[in-house]
Amino acid sequence: MARRISTRRRIVVTALAWAVAFVIFFPILYMVITSLKTEREAIDGISLIPSFTVENYIAVQAQNDYIKPFMNSVVIALGSTLAALAIAIPAAWSMAFSPTKRTKDILMWMLSTKMMPAVGVLVPLFLIFRDTGLLDTRLGLTIVLTLINLPIVVWMLYTYFREIPGEILEAARMDGAGLLDEIVHVLTPMAVPGIASTMLLNIILAWNEAFWTLRLTAANAAPLTAFIASFSSPQGLFWAKLSAASTLAIAPILIMGWFSQRQLVRGLTFGAVK
Repeated sequence: MARRISTRRRIVVTALAWAVAFVIFFPILYMVITSLKTEREAIDGISLIPSFTVENYIAVQAQNDYIKPFMNSVVIALGSTLAALAIAIPAAWSMAFSPTKRTKDILMWMLSTKMMPAVGVLVPLFLIFRDTGLLDTRLGLTIVLTLINLPIVVWMLYTYFREIPGEILEAARMDGAGLLDEIVHVLTPMAVPGIASTMLLNIILAWNEAFWTLRLTAANAAPLTAFIASFSSPQGLFWAKLSAASTLAIAPILIMGWFSQRQLVRGLTFGAVK
């Protein structure tokens, strides 16, 4: 009897999980379906039966070159992620293994910067970038995305590092390991799952960033978020072409997330079980 109840419960839980997954994935599915319709079909109403036309993808590529914003997104997302990790790993190491009575206050202060409206610093940042020649450059956008995602990266790495026994680092010091050796050869290999999941999350956040990319770039450094926005015009929204552009923009990050989901889940649960 108990086994039968357990089987039913597993079936119900599995069905609910699939239902929730479908609800979450449906907007993406509908976007892909819309991209395979004609503009007339896309405007007429909700329909899950497309005409399977690729004219929207051809028109999108003809109107705006996809390769240039794609490469901009890759360079900016990877550059900001590597820069954030280079800063966050030593910072998280320091707060995890050499904490002070102000460590938690510093962490809370860092996290509180994410609560500030971005528009509040838009004008001074725009003027600084204009005067320093960083406006509409990959370097400028990389710096901005590094800074806005840095608090989350530090918090995540701090949480992962706290799960590593400090005795291991003490043993490394007794064996003559210096500060750099301790971080590079001892701490980093042990925290690979946590660092990998943090890196993946930061890439996703940088890839999807729209506010700063639309305001600090024009043509030279415009990533895929600006590529999508270019299909909104005073004449109205061309839903089929907009869906095609959006599909092309999110496809790389979806594929990356699909193939790295096991590593991502492993990293997010790193240290959860003692």
